Amino acid sequence: MRSANFFSVLPARMISFRKLGLFSAVLAAAPAIFAVDVLTWHNDLARTGQNLNETILTPANVNFNQFGKVFVIPTDGQVYAQPLYVSNLTIHGNGVHNVVYIASEHDTVYACDADNGAVLWQISLLKAGETPSDSRGCSQITPEIGITATPVIDRSAGLNGTIYVAAMSKDGSGNYFQRLHALDLTTGAEQSGSPVDVAASYPGSGDNSSGGNVYFDPAQYKERAGLVLNSGIIYTTWASHCDIRPYTSWVIAYDQTSLARVRVINLTPNGSEAAIWASGAAPAVDASGNIFALTGNGTFETSLDANGFPNRGDFGNCFVKLSTANNSLQVADYWTMYNTVAESNADTDLGSGGAVLLPDMTDVNGVTRHLVVGAGKDGHIYIVNRDNMGKFNSVSNANIYQDVPGVTASGEWGTPAYFKNTLYIGGRGDNLKAFKFSSAKLATTPASISSVTFSYPGTTPSISANGTSNGIVWVEQIASGAVLRAYDAADLTTELFNSTQAANNRDQFGTGNKFAVPTIANGKVYVGTTSGVGVFGLLNSPTPTPTPTATPTPTPTPTATPTATPTATPTPTPTVTPTPTPTPTPGPAVMLSPTPGSTFTSSSVTFQWSAGSANAYVLFVGSSPGSGNIYTSSVLTVHSITVNNIPTDGRTIYVRLYSRVNTSWVFNSYTYQAFNSSATPTPTPTPTPTPTPTPTPTPTPTPTPTATPTPTPTPASAVAKPFIFPNGGTFSQNVTVHIFCSTSGATIYYTLDGSTPTTSSSVYPTGDGILLSGAGTKTVKAIGVKTGLSNSAIATATFQIQ
Repeated sequence: MRSANFFSVLPARMISFRKLGLFSAVLAAAPAIFAVDVLTWHNDLARTGQNLNETILTPANVNFNQFGKVFVIPTDGQVYAQPLYVSNLTIHGNGVHNVVYIASEHDTVYACDADNGAVLWQISLLKAGETPSDSRGCSQITPEIGITATPVIDRSAGLNGTIYVAAMSKDGSGNYFQRLHALDLTTGAEQSGSPVDVAASYPGSGDNSSGGNVYFDPAQYKERAGLVLNSGIIYTTWASHCDIRPYTSWVIAYDQTSLARVRVINLTPNGSEAAIWASGAAPAVDASGNIFALTGNGTFETSLDANGFPNRGDFGNCFVKLSTANNSLQVADYWTMYNTVAESNADTDLGSGGAVLLPDMTDVNGVTRHLVVGAGKDGHIYIVNRDNMGKFNSVSNANIYQDVPGVTASGEWGTPAYFKNTLYIGGRGDNLKAFKFSSAKLATTPASISSVTFSYPGTTPSISANGTSNGIVWVEQIASGAVLRAYDAADLTTELFNSTQAANNRDQFGTGNKFAVPTIANGKVYVGTTSGVGVFGLLNSPTPTPTPTATPTPTPTPTATPTATPTATPTPTPTVTPTPTPTPTPGPAVMLSPTPGSTFTSSSVTFQWSAGSANAYVLFVGSSPGSGNIYTSSVLTVHSITVNNIPTDGRTIYVRLYSRVNTSWVFNSYTYQAFNSSATPTPTPTPTPTPTPTPTPTPTPTPTPTATPTPTPTPASAVAKPFIFPNGGTFSQNVTVHIFCSTSGATIYYTLDGSTPTTSSSVYPTGDGILLSGAGTKTVKAIGVKTGLSNSAIATATFQIQ
C-alpha cells in the first residue's frame, strides 16, 4: 500500500520493522492525510493483508442495511489475481481517478474507475496469432491460463507509473510463452523493453537438464505466486501444472527499468519439483531485502553439508530465506520438519501456504524476536526465527522457534493475516480462527472462531482498520456462488455482513474463485470471481472525495533498534475538517446540503455542493438511479441550484451530481426521501399557500429563486461539442447514456449505429437518457444544433454490452 501504515514496506521505500511501532502511532493520529494504494499482493511486502487507513468502513456501518454490492466489473476471463488499487491517478485527457487494476486469465489487463466501474483502458497482452494457454492437462486453472499471478505496481516508475504483469500464451504452432510486461499505469502501453520472454538456465542435473544445466521450459510452468518488487528488481517464482514433471523450483529476477534478467536461482537444481506456488501468495520481503518463501513437495537431501544445508542443494518442502546481497540470489538459511521427505511423498507439504513476516516481538526474557509464520497442508502453524531458522533435525521439530500442530482441520491452502497482535487463519474445511500472541509466542487455542466453515480451499483473510480501531476481517467463501463475509476483528463470532443476507439476491456477484483475496480501499471492497470483480461499499452514499496524494512521510532508515525514539515527527500535521465546507477540494464535487439520506421538507429543494477541483457541473434528480426524469440541469458553473416540483409522496429520490474534473466527467450519487404531504399533519391550517408545509414559529419564506442558474454562454459561431457520459466502455447487460451540451438552448441529435447524426436523427430525450441494451457494440454519436450557430463537432463514444 502506498499509504504508510504498520506494515507499509514499499517497493522503493522500505520501512524498518524496528520502527514500525512509532510509525504506526504517528499515522494513526492522522489517517486522512495520505491516499490509500494497494500496489502488491496482500497489501505490503510483509504480506500481512492489512489496510490501516480505512476511515470509511467500520463495524457500525458494515451491515446489509447500509453496505452491499454497488456494481460488478465484468471481464473476459477468470480473475485469480488480487485487484490492485491506485488512488488519485491523473489519466491524461480523462481527469483524476481512483483506479482498480484487474488481470484476467484471457491475458487482459483492465484499468477501471474504482468508484463507478467505468473502463478507463484495457489491453490484451497476446501477440498476433496467439491465444491464452490451454490448461496443460491440469484441472487447476481451466479452460485457459493467461494472467494468474497478482501484478505489482510502482507509481514512480516510468513517466506515469508502471504495472508489472506476468502472462502465459501459446501460438498456432503449439509453442508456449511466459512473458513479463511493464505497462504504463495511465494508458496500458508497453514500456520500453517490454515485454520480455522468460528464459533461464542454472547449473544442475535435475529435471529438464542437459550438459550440466537445468533449463526453464515455459510450457511446464505457470506464474501463480504474486510478483515481488523490491529495490528495483522484479522477482518471479514458478509453479507447475498439477505436479506434472519435469519441473523444478525457479526464482528469476528482472531489472524493473530495462527488464533485463539479472538474477536466477533454482532451489532443486539436482532434483525435481519443490515449486513455489503458495495458493497465489507472493513471497515476503524483510527490511534487509531477504526473501521468504515456502517450497512445495520435492527433493530434499537429508544428508547435510558442514553448514547444515542439503548436500546437493535441493530445498523441497522448506521455509527458505533468500539473500539478495551482492546482486545475487543465495539460500541464506532454511527450515524443514523432521519428516519432510514423508510429507513430500504424501503431498502434505508446505507449498500450499504463504509466508507472513511478523512485527518485532519481545519474548519473556526481553529478547526481541524477528519471526516469520507459515502453514501448509499438514495442519500445523510454523513460526520460524528469521535470524536462525533452524535448518533440519532428523529426530524432531525441536529446532524450530514454535510449532503449533492441529491448528487447521485439513491444512492451509492460503495465507494468514496479521492485525493487532492477532493471527487470522482460514484452513480448508475449517472455521476462520483468531490466535493471539503473547511474549512472542502464539496461543495454542484460538481466541475466537467464526460459526461458518470454509470448504476447499479455505480462505485468505484481508483486514481493514483505522489505525488500531474499527478492525474488520474480510474473506471470500467458495460456495454455490461467491460469498463475501465480514467479521469483527475483535471477535470472529460476530459476523457483520455476508452477501447472502439481503433479499432477492441483491448482493450476488458471481461464482467464486479459489484463493481469491479481497482488496479494501477508500470505503470499497473488490473481490475477484470467475467472470469479473464484485465491488461492495456503503449503499446510497457519496463516493468520498479522493485525498491529495501527498508525499509519504520520510521513510525511516532500517535500524536494529526495536523502538524508535520519537523525535521530530515527519508526518504532516493533519487538517481534517469534519464539517464539509464549500471551499475547493481535489476531485469531484460533494453534496453539502441537503444532508445525503435526509428527508426533504417541501417540493422545492436547494442543492448546494462543494467546488471540488471541477470547472463545471450537471445535476440529475430522478425517481430511479441515474435518472433525470424529475429534473436535469444544463451545464452549470455555480455551486447551488433550486429544484421545484419534486414529488411529495415520500418516494426515494435519486440525485446524481456530475463534475467535470479537467476534461473528464465523474459523478457522485445520493439518495433522499421525498417530503410526504399526506403523512405530515399540519397542526394549524395556513390560509395562504407556502412552499414549506411544515409549520414553524415564523413563516417559512419561499426559497429565493436563483437568478439564471445556468450561465449564459459566451457568444460563439458554433454550438459547443456535446459530451457523452459515460464516455464508452464495457458494461454488463445495459447502460444508461446521458448527453450534455454547454450551449444553452441547443438541441442534441444522436445516432446509435455509428452513422453521422443530422437534424433528421433522433432528438436526445433530456432527463431519462438513452438505455443501451442487447449484447454487442454500440457507437453513440451526437451533435448540438441551435438556430443562428453552426452545428457542433461530433461527439463519439463506443460501448460494448455483454
